[in-house]
Amino acid sequence: MDLSNYLLMKHELSLIVVFLLLIIYDLFASDNAKKYYFPFACTLFLAHTVLCFFFKDNGTSFAGMYVTGPAYLTTKNILNVGVFLILLQANSWLMKPDSIIKRGEYFMLTVLTLLGMYLMISSGNFLLFFIGLETASLPIAALVAFDKYKHDSAEAGAKYIFNAIFSSALMTFGLSFLYGASGTLYYADIAANLYSTPLVVMAMVFVLAGLFFKISLVPFHLWAPDTYQGAPTNVTLYLSTISKGAAVFALMTILYKVFPALSDIWQNMIWVIILLTITVGNLFALRQNNLKRFLAFSSISQAGYIMLSVFTGTSAGMAATIFYIFVYIFSNLAAFGVISAIEDKTGKVNMTDYNGLYYTNPKLSLAMMVAMFSLGGIPFAAGFFSKLFVFRAAMEQGHVLLVFLAFLNTVISLYYYLLVVKAMFINKNNSPLESVTTDGYLKVSLVLSMAGIFVIGLASYFFEYINKVSFGIY
Repeated sequence: MDLSNYLLMKHELSLIVVFLLLIIYDLFASDNAKKYYFPFACTLFLAHTVLCFFFKDNGTSFAGMYVTGPAYLTTKNILNVGVFLILLQANSWLMKPDSIIKRGEYFMLTVLTLLGMYLMISSGNFLLFFIGLETASLPIAALVAFDKYKHDSAEAGAKYIFNAIFSSALMTFGLSFLYGASGTLYYADIAANLYSTPLVVMAMVFVLAGLFFKISLVPFHLWAPDTYQGAPTNVTLYLSTISKGAAVFALMTILYKVFPALSDIWQNMIWVIILLTITVGNLFALRQNNLKRFLAFSSISQAGYIMLSVFTGTSAGMAATIFYIFVYIFSNLAAFGVISAIEDKTGKVNMTDYNGLYYTNPKLSLAMMVAMFSLGGIPFAAGFFSKLFVFRAAMEQGHVLLVFLAFLNTVISLYYYLLVVKAMFINKNNSPLESVTTDGYLKVSLVLSMAGIFVIGLASYFFEYINKVSFGIY
């Protein structure tokens, strides 16, 4: 091993530099200088995000343990954009008396968990993948329990860490069988030496089940609603977008690089899981009044739609997956940005509290409406095009029945997304929420999120670009 092995890890090295600078600033800055910690951290991460778009590496290092290429870089850049907008939304929450002393910890934990996701995405070996998985999971548990003096946050942190431990143990158990059957942990070598035996099938089921927990696919979803509701809203947003997006890409890589010989088995299994995930997520979302739980079940359903293109096994399917994740991140950013703005000022998070919101907070209502339209797939929001590409990729592979059932579920999802719009614009309220003022950082994040929802939806060339670079994974 020499220094050249690190030259392909430019995203990771850049993020480590950001992490170290944040620590140094937090440790050695004077009390007066720490007032500027938030703009310093956001500017630093923005510089990292912009710089990463100029990286064009392709190849492997550390004997194939680390892999990079256009598809990997595109996914990391999408996550960077999402994290930057999430950081912008955190200002009002971090300015509260019980959070302001922990601003440094918040940024460092967020950057550290993103580093773990980078490693998950670029893994060519299950050892590096597991290191990345744990590097991502443990800081997230700390973020979920960040408001440790609030019962809900502490409870959510405990639930998340226990489920993370269980899913990791399940995956490790499967990996031990996989290693015993193939004698290696390298993706390519496992695929070359894998045969459909009962031991291998059981190993695959355990490994995939561990990842299904991370993505909150049914029936591995039960941790998500309580965790999303109890965690700080900014952390819930991170969990539902960045964490899920990285896990989906890692799952897609493992399916097609490790288990191509077992595709007949896992495709049938995922077919059923997709249908259950979309249906259960939609039906339970109908019953929710708390908006964070509402979006938790919505995210479960959205995970099903994402998986619809994952298991097609084509370049178009992978492109549709990455595009869907990008659109989903912007849509959730807008929705949670509005929830965060109102919760920070009023403490209200129930749907009934939003009755008549348009008359006191028209701009926030419009932002939430755009987010709901995109999540529901209403033209011409970006969510319409992302669902269209996903359905098209699945149809091209002959999954007509599954696409039809998913389309029927889309009608159900439209109903509950429009319930939020109805509450804000139509329902009467004798005492609506007072006018809410938002800080400049949150305004920038909301404007960029709404712009992304429309611009990405209309810029079909972006999908074609992803389609072109996605060949790197096959």
